[in-house]
Amino acid sequence: MTNIYNKVVVRMISFLLPLSTFLFTACADLDYTEETTRDEAWTYDYFENGIKNLVYDVYAQVYNNEFDANSAYFLASATDEAQYALEAGAVNSYVNGGWSAANPYDRTWTKAYTAIADINTYLEKLDEADISDWQYNPDYSKWVSQMELFPYELRFLRAYFYFELFKTYGDVPLVTTTLTNGQANNIERTPAERIVKFIVDECDAVAPYLPVSYITEVNSEIGRATRVAAFALKARTLLYAASPLHNPTGDKTKWAKAAEACKYILDNAATWDLKLSTYGSLWGHDAFFNAELIFGLGRGESNAFEMANYPVGVENGSSGNCPTQSLVDQYEYQDNGETFGHRYPGNIDLNEVDPYEGLDPRFALTVVKNGDEWPTNGAQKKAIETFVGGFNGAPKYGATPTGYYLRKYVDGSCVTTADNQTSRRHTWILFRLGEFYLDYAEAVFNATGSANDNTYGLTANEAINVLRNRADIQMPTFTEDGEAWMERYERERLVELAFENHRFWDVRRWKKGAQYFKTIQVASISSSLTLTRSTVTRQWDDKFNFYPIPQTELKKNPNLTQNPGWQ
Repeated sequence: MTNIYNKVVVRMISFLLPLSTFLFTACADLDYTEETTRDEAWTYDYFENGIKNLVYDVYAQVYNNEFDANSAYFLASATDEAQYALEAGAVNSYVNGGWSAANPYDRTWTKAYTAIADINTYLEKLDEADISDWQYNPDYSKWVSQMELFPYELRFLRAYFYFELFKTYGDVPLVTTTLTNGQANNIERTPAERIVKFIVDECDAVAPYLPVSYITEVNSEIGRATRVAAFALKARTLLYAASPLHNPTGDKTKWAKAAEACKYILDNAATWDLKLSTYGSLWGHDAFFNAELIFGLGRGESNAFEMANYPVGVENGSSGNCPTQSLVDQYEYQDNGETFGHRYPGNIDLNEVDPYEGLDPRFALTVVKNGDEWPTNGAQKKAIETFVGGFNGAPKYGATPTGYYLRKYVDGSCVTTADNQTSRRHTWILFRLGEFYLDYAEAVFNATGSANDNTYGLTANEAINVLRNRADIQMPTFTEDGEAWMERYERERLVELAFENHRFWDVRRWKKGAQYFKTIQVASISSSLTLTRSTVTRQWDDKFNFYPIPQTELKKNPNLTQNPGWQ
């Protein structure tokens, strides 16, 4: 346990963003040597390359990218959203039996506790930090202003990492101080309810001290913890805590707390200058500045994600996460709300009918289908052929196994040819306003027992219809109630939040893995353009609702216990 709870490590950090640019910053040097002369006292007495970089180093750890070499960040291919095109993809271990306590295929435990250990150390050291020797530096007043915020930012980040641990493992050790090696190697797991209370209490405590926006703060940096992000973390935590996986008795008071926390965000969105955006502008070069974004991860210019997810046949394309027919079947038609899978449940002759005409506009913004011109850059733009023998289809190695390719999050303007490549900025969404309309709807439905109950000033149906009535979406409204409502809600949540790393966790907290993940539908298109469905069977066991505690941690600490089914 020494290497997790009780260690300060040296890393290259990501970045926080001045409004004018994206930039990388090197981390503070805690590898104290005579050669560097940067001892611990220097680090905590110097702001610019000392204290500030320690804090930014913690921000860098938020980006988990478990499988960036293979699945380009997504867990989607471990769900019914997608199938990873290459068998060697590490994400396939979730569905082919390669997952175990000895081989957990996850960095959450290590990364979260490393970050938490750093935060605990920094919080204790910041109380003693003294930069007064720099009082004549022209930036001294700015440094002091930023240092006043750092403790609250660090506490938010610690709460964020505890949410990641809670949703992943359930009960986890709660550590809020630096530990000796002996203490670290004997700590026990804390009940999940106490972890939830800690997260909620921390969010409530730090929110009043965090700015709503950093635009008017020192250096106008963005990407840092805000008051809105703290309330968003609180609301999502309470939603998870109220869900069946963590609330087996169905305690309605837990759902009520989640509903109230979500409603607070919706009620104050305009005051915080938050508003729903068009769906397609949620990603792309300027997405970090989208008015719907609450907390996101900005990345500098690159085309690596495009190379990982462009279709085979597009130069340097590797297919990546290919949307499934199961996902496509959930999109509704604009005329009456009937789903694709209901209207076309069998094979489809694409010569005679266009089954995609009139679908929810979010489909075309999320999925690349046969015949679409993709990518959009002039150097590579071409009609995609996913049919057998087509330029982007089987039997080419790595061609889509599902009949579709991914569009959402992929920037089609990136050129990936051997020469004259271009790159674009990318933003991964952690929290956005649209999520909380859905979270609120789910919470208030379960708290009141009705999708039309107005106890909280907004019914569940009204909340969802706000999303569906956006000018660029315009889908038939929700009017259902009871079990029919819940079925349609789960479909709407899948469609709206597709490929935003919600589905993997939503299905687990609902305890519906066997229903959604055990089998998926994929499509193949023959050379004569007949779309044929087939079923892919995947491994699912209810023990998958929680990750296994890594075996290496159990060996270090005899007081840790394994999650059920993983022994």
